[in-house]
Amino acid sequence: MARRSARQSENLALRGRAKRPLSPEAQTQSRKARQTANPGRRSKGAAKSTLQTSGYFEPLPGEAADSASGRSRDGGNTSASASDYDDGDKNPSESDIEELDDSDESTAKPKAKGKKGRRSGTSIKDSGSTKGKELWRPGVKTGLKPGTQLVIKKPKAREAGNTPYRNDTVHPNTLLFLRDLAKNNDREWLKMHDPDYRQALKDFHSFVEALTPKIIEGDETIPELPVKDVVFRIYRDIRFSTDPTPYKTCFSAAWSRTGRKGPYACYYVHIEPQKSFVGGGLWMPDADRLAALRRDIDRKPRKIMRVLTADRMRRAYLDGVGPDEKDVVRAFVGKPTNAETALKTKPKGYDADHENIELLRLRSFTLGSRLGDEELTGPGALDRIMELVVALEPFVTYLNSVVMPDDPDGSSSSSNGSDDGDDEGESAEEDDGEE
Repeated sequence: MARRSARQSENLALRGRAKRPLSPEAQTQSRKARQTANPGRRSKGAAKSTLQTSGYFEPLPGEAADSASGRSRDGGNTSASASDYDDGDKNPSESDIEELDDSDESTAKPKAKGKKGRRSGTSIKDSGSTKGKELWRPGVKTGLKPGTQLVIKKPKAREAGNTPYRNDTVHPNTLLFLRDLAKNNDREWLKMHDPDYRQALKDFHSFVEALTPKIIEGDETIPELPVKDVVFRIYRDIRFSTDPTPYKTCFSAAWSRTGRKGPYACYYVHIEPQKSFVGGGLWMPDADRLAALRRDIDRKPRKIMRVLTADRMRRAYLDGVGPDEKDVVRAFVGKPTNAETALKTKPKGYDADHENIELLRLRSFTLGSRLGDEELTGPGALDRIMELVVALEPFVTYLNSVVMPDDPDGSSSSSNGSDDGDDEGESAEEDDGEE
């Protein structure tokens, strides 16, 4: 049988002792021996503490001598000694912790009292990092830290300057607002510049109020109507439009027997920077009224020719063309609003070689004359507009006499004078189609 080594014999002895339960005194001595052999050992998850022997257990015989001899052998300079650990990373005692807590409470700031849910943080009104940025726009990066409260001043309306607001003219600030709106046509911008919008709208309304009595003097068929019945809103209908911009970039108003709406021909004033004009007529009338106009042009062409060839009409709306009827018709048909909506071929029921085929192709009968910005903002704005309205009055009266005659029997339309067109035969019913 092989000879056992000393270590194997010791292990067998320990196993034999482990099978026998230890007495309480033996368990205490075993625990003290383990703690003495490994003084720096601590259980998993235990808090970091100073390396020192607990006074709960009594030292084993020879422990004090071993620790003293160890210090003497290391010369008092061991890296794992309790003194070195305490000097390098000393934990505060319980009394120290209580003193620190008292000092923190005394230096802590009192809780701010205010409204429930109020946002805390630093409030700034102007900063170099935010200067020049439109901070009210969604998605704009301010470069500020979280918790910083940013105060944005809402813009005020422009100052009138040296030019006071008057009812008989359009203020330059109104044109400036429309120019800015054309560059920033979105809801966020208009919301932040609402004071400018309100001021410009008020200026335009006061101008319309001053212009309405003068238009009534020029055309007695125009009734006295409130401003809201003649002024168009600035909001666009974008439901079926490819243009997503929500606002018109102009102010406009129309005067007719029923205001801005209705079947009658009207006078129209359009205010927009560099694009203002005065005009009137019928734009895209319904099929019945368009058929009535074509029938009148076919049977009595002299009536519309007499209106278009008048000297005042040619000077104000037809670029000063001569009295030749062909030149006058060409200038009238070539107006943008007329040419854009005209038929490409002959209307149904008429021959392609009709002598007035150019007029018969029209689906809109309108005229317009440009106004400069200086004319609107100058002291003679009302007089200039009324000059154009008076020149347009025969044209509006002719259109209304055809599409909405006062006398359904046609006596009012015949009172404008006899013409050379023949009235023989029955006219066929026409619609707004092409052949």
